[in-house]
Amino acid sequence: MMASNPFTPTFGVVPAFMAGREDITSELLAALEEGVGNPNLTTIISGARGTGKTALLTYLSDAAQAQGWVSVNVSALPGMLEEIVQQAGAASAHLIDTSASAKLASLKLGDIAELQFADPLEAAPTWRIRMGELLDALAETDTGLLITVDEVRDDLDEMIQLASAFQHFVRERRKVALFMAGLPAHVSALLQDKSVSFLRRANFYSIGIVSDFEVEEALGKTFDEGGREATPEALKEAVQLIGGFPYMMQLIGYRAWNASPDSPLVSEDDVLEGSRFARNDLQRKVFDTTFRELSKGDVRFLAAMLEDEGPSELADIASRLGKKSNYASQYKRRLQEQGIVGDVGQGRIRIELPMFKDYLRDQLQ
Repeated sequence: MMASNPFTPTFGVVPAFMAGREDITSELLAALEEGVGNPNLTTIISGARGTGKTALLTYLSDAAQAQGWVSVNVSALPGMLEEIVQQAGAASAHLIDTSASAKLASLKLGDIAELQFADPLEAAPTWRIRMGELLDALAETDTGLLITVDEVRDDLDEMIQLASAFQHFVRERRKVALFMAGLPAHVSALLQDKSVSFLRRANFYSIGIVSDFEVEEALGKTFDEGGREATPEALKEAVQLIGGFPYMMQLIGYRAWNASPDSPLVSEDDVLEGSRFARNDLQRKVFDTTFRELSKGDVRFLAAMLEDEGPSELADIASRLGKKSNYASQYKRRLQEQGIVGDVGQGRIRIELPMFKDYLRDQLQ
């Protein structure tokens, strides 16, 4: 019987071994274990597409449930607040009696929905009050509530409402946690909103590429987990091609496995064969979307970086563009917020996404 492929190149699915995130997961799991008062219970994770933000949230949610927390997971979309209420009620039904709120038909959330009552004289509770009642009930069983929010954005009123209400939950010393993740530009915009300034004091992680050593270790363990062994040459080649990019590790591992699924060994040829398909997957699922979001100025700035094999001097980029240094600094900040470039010190920057340089060259020909 052919062994099942252990790699998971699907957004949000927790990989068999999560490379390079041990420090984050251990710190946040310790925060959940400690509970009320731990500052890391409010955490924001920022990173470019394909760096594993959603998978990390999923992992933390699963681990929280294993520790006895009730966990709800939403994306920052209209209707998010009501979804949190519904998920939390369903997930805690084995712990608390939710029948008292059965008479509530809907909830007024801006222009989204309107709360209807069996008794027309009864006042409509706010979202914060409804959640407070649920948290009171959970507190009787010493159960915490974790809310994870993916793809955070600052232009969604419900995102601001959630952050504002959560601040009060923390002040009231309720057993709650809020883990959020999003693209760097969206996270930055949210943190600049004055109405949720407390989020600037939240625990913050910026995740990106991981070390070759961590990639090789996770890659080898994943092949072993599936019942096959990768040759040293195959692992070395795969690590080079992956370039520290978590999503690319899953893509290449998945494709290399399928290149000769009946063999007990994964060879270097399997990796090379799989990498052709993996590059196409990466381009279609990550790079195309990233490129479409770039402004003309962003593209000109990146094009000026293509002349350098390694990191680029900011002064050289400004000279190539015929602009002053403050112009180059502005676009450096923009592209950093999108997770595309990173600062390596001494006035130098580099393109963070592996293989994105080659992709840009193809697009600009």
